[in-house]
Amino acid sequence: MEKVLNEHLIYEILSVVGEIPEGKVASYGQIARLIGRDNNSRLVGKILSMAEYYGSFPCHRVVNHAGRLAPGFEEQRDLLLREGVKFRENGCVDMKRCRWKC
Repeated sequence: MEKVLNEHLIYEILSVVGEIPEGKVASYGQIARLIGRDNNSRLVGKILSMAEYYGSFPCHRVVNHAGRLAPGFEEQRDLLLREGVKFRENGCVDMKRCRWKC
């Protein structure tokens, strides 16, 4: 059986993340769908948590489907604000305005 976390899959996910334009965000599920793994949004999150070992990627541009930020990633909000990402009053990214249309 093939390992779930192989180098090809890791770089496939990270290359999609690298395409997210400044000022836009994508959800974990959106990235999973783009690589043909519709039910693997948690796997996307797992790989993004290790992204620093593979280079520099704009992982701060990935949020959950409701626009919630990654737990424990304290800099994420500031990085997104600097790029012009809009937030709602509840602290979540305004997905209607800032979702990456790909």
